[in-house]
Amino acid sequence: MSNSITQDMRYRQSLMLFAKKYGVSKACRKYNRAPSYIYFWLKRWDGTVASLACQSRRPHHHPNEHTPEDIALIKRMRRRNPDLGLTELWYRLRDKGYKYRPESLYRVMRKLEMFPPPQKKEKRKSKPYEQMDHPGQRIQIDVKVVPLRCLANPEERLFQYTAMDEYSRLRYLGSYPEQSTYSSADFLRKTVAWFKRRGVKVECVQTDNGFEFTNRFARGDRNKPTLFEATAASLGIRHKLIRPYTPRHNGKVERSHREDQKLLYDSHRFFSLADFGAQLAAHQNRTNNRPMRPLGWLSPRQKLLSFFSPPPAPTVQYV
Repeated sequence: MSNSITQDMRYRQSLMLFAKKYGVSKACRKYNRAPSYIYFWLKRWDGTVASLACQSRRPHHHPNEHTPEDIALIKRMRRRNPDLGLTELWYRLRDKGYKYRPESLYRVMRKLEMFPPPQKKEKRKSKPYEQMDHPGQRIQIDVKVVPLRCLANPEERLFQYTAMDEYSRLRYLGSYPEQSTYSSADFLRKTVAWFKRRGVKVECVQTDNGFEFTNRFARGDRNKPTLFEATAASLGIRHKLIRPYTPRHNGKVERSHREDQKLLYDSHRFFSLADFGAQLAAHQNRTNNRPMRPLGWLSPRQKLLSFFSPPPAPTVQYV
């Protein structure tokens, strides 16, 4: 019970003081209360405000509650069979004359603390992130399926390929009508050429374990390289796969897809592959010029330019 004094408790305290001084009849007329109400609280009142608090109305006993013999039977059976499951324990208790439901047995055993305490889960320790030293050191690539509500033709399917430089967060986007290893290989060649025009040499690409990138989980020949892997090898690019079912390892490009959903797909419609490509190019230019907090409020384009042409050192002025 809380130790705080409520407004109702103060009201009853003033009522008790008035009834004690002037009588119950005058208190009934002044406070517009029945005599039974005043006598009820007078019986509880010991002169303190705390005695006028509302007490719990929960019954102390239940007509169908477990008897001491039932409790002793449960304790004895549990002591003899500590590893027995709840259902099997209830089944054996029923042969001994136990007449309650399994739900009641569970509540009693929980009240008697017969269940082992829950084991604390070990806190997952994240692997320290490897910071990139220069542009092109590692490029994250992923595919986003265009929502159907954005398509004017419901029978058409469109896919957004995204390549993001981990150092500068600069992105290159591609529009494709299918999600396949052929589209992935074509996008990789265009990505390498696009970054090359900006003075960036792609050294490593990181992808998930989708079939458009690798045969790692294929039913057939898993060692057979896909067209994407063959293209990466021919371009001299290392292909890195993230841990299975761990999309957070590709977190930068995954996070950018969430921003694409808010900025593009929640408010735009596409009428063809060409129209989708044109709108995607405008969206790419917009996102590459947006300031980002991880970059010190620089845009990805500014971050890339600052690497090739760092700001001059401040000059020291002597007075």
